[in-house]
Amino acid sequence: MTLSNDASDSPASPYQASGSLRGRTVLISGGSRGIGLAIAVRAAQDGANIVLMAKTGEPHPKLAGTVYTAAEELVAAGGQALPLVGDVRNDDDVARAVSAAVDRFGGIDVVINNASAIDLSRTDAVDMKRYDLMQDINVRGTFLLSKLALPTLRASGAGQILTLSPPLNLDPHWAGKHLAYTMAKYGMSLTTLGLAEELKADGIRVNSLWPCTLIDTAAIRNMPHGDQMVQAARGPQIMADAAHAVLTGANLAAGGAASGNFYTDEEVLAAAGVSDFRPYSLGAPEDRLVADIFL
Repeated sequence: MTLSNDASDSPASPYQASGSLRGRTVLISGGSRGIGLAIAVRAAQDGANIVLMAKTGEPHPKLAGTVYTAAEELVAAGGQALPLVGDVRNDDDVARAVSAAVDRFGGIDVVINNASAIDLSRTDAVDMKRYDLMQDINVRGTFLLSKLALPTLRASGAGQILTLSPPLNLDPHWAGKHLAYTMAKYGMSLTTLGLAEELKADGIRVNSLWPCTLIDTAAIRNMPHGDQMVQAARGPQIMADAAHAVLTGANLAAGGAASGNFYTDEEVLAAAGVSDFRPYSLGAPEDRLVADIFL
């Protein structure tokens, strides 16, 4: 996915941070564009160390940006960046990313499972290669990156895993609309649910984050009628601000639980003091925004 505009073109944010990621090391999958890049830029503005693992090392004909151009944006924003070309489906690539983060920055404090594939086809229409791709990237990739980072997250003393996946809404409506994709995204959310419970004694916070509305990304723009759809979307900055609020503990200040949460961007930012979400919109009135799926 990609930002529709350069991260530096984002409108002024209504979010006023109460904490900082300065000096923290963040490993993010698929962070070369889109929501992932926006989250990484927001962390870099604090002075964080960002390890980007993404497949795009060379310019893509349809998608703007590479892992290297993303790293340049992060440095320009005030952070340090380690760009790594790698595939979250490949065990060796993920292991190398974790090792490189430790070698370069001394450890990992935050893992962000951002890499994801989408296909909203119904069961009789979905290609099984696309089914396998979604299972491999979304479910296995999230599990693998989280798993291999656990030793260094434990050593952090304040380790966190944040996965971009929806609340586990068992209303049959969502499974019935696009079963293959629903299974893949809920697999990511089950990883949050399970790890939050499994890691209680380790002090590692594990949460998920999901947007309330459609977000303007290349993945959406490349769908049929996508250019029209994103006119009723918000920009990726809202997810960047919400992720920052979760990672800096704004939810804890509001009396929230430390781990095992399935947040929405609006919920997190409202708890952080945001009352006007209009600056995040691409121009559509709030009552004309397209609600995201799974909510």
